[in-house]
Amino acid sequence: LPKISNALQTVPVIEIKNLNVFYSIPSPNFFKRNTFHAVKEISFSIFENTTIGLVGESGSGKSTLGKAIANLVDYEGNILFKGKNLNTNSKKENKELKKNVQIVFQDPYGSLSPRMTIGEIVGEGLGVHFKFSKKEKEERIDKVLSDVGIDYSAKNKYPHEFSGGQRQRIAIARSLIMNPAFMVLDEPTSALDRSIQIQVINLLKDIQQEYSLTYLFISHDLKVIRSMSDYIFVMKDGEIVESGLSESVFDQPKEEYTKKLLSAALRYAAE
Repeated sequence: LPKISNALQTVPVIEIKNLNVFYSIPSPNFFKRNTFHAVKEISFSIFENTTIGLVGESGSGKSTLGKAIANLVDYEGNILFKGKNLNTNSKKENKELKKNVQIVFQDPYGSLSPRMTIGEIVGEGLGVHFKFSKKEKEERIDKVLSDVGIDYSAKNKYPHEFSGGQRQRIAIARSLIMNPAFMVLDEPTSALDRSIQIQVINLLKDIQQEYSLTYLFISHDLKVIRSMSDYIFVMKDGEIVESGLSESVFDQPKEEYTKKLLSAALRYAAE
């Protein structure tokens, strides 16, 4: 059980207990249901203000795990936020807990409605989770846009009027406005040029400090992972096969699989 602990903290921000995710896959037999076991019996804890880097080959279950934590796919097992189960019977409590767990995807353009202004996109969740006056809502939208480096005077523009890096900042603002405690960052810089990647990474570090955020950072880019993460989890075939402090996993990996991942990344960087 990988437990990323802090002596001053007793309750993890996120605690995963025996998490399993199954996908239905097509079967030639109409009456038979085939399933793929994408995430297998995973358990771990994450404490406040830390960043867990989640690495593994394509198809290892990284994104599925992130989506399960964000409640975007069905799962078996328990996910607790500060000791409370994210799937409760109380609709009100469920809503309150879920605003604390947000997700940012690789392709911001695909998740930003082309028919909405960025002000509408960023502020959309406020009407669901908070009771603000129109003035308070506008002030909050302006604040988060400013915090992610977008001039709030641009809030009446549409997603297509922004670059890829700016769209990712807008997607981050949409999550940030909910004032979450935990964010799943699923390949948030993969579609960006290296210079823009660095800007977004620095932004994520800055807002982590300002908003006291805890991150699960999913990426195949080990250079980015190393610069962001306090701890590393390595996934293979739906399981966490190695975990530890970022430096120790990078400098002294124990598992053969981890060694292969690192050497492949070094070869790719050298090309």
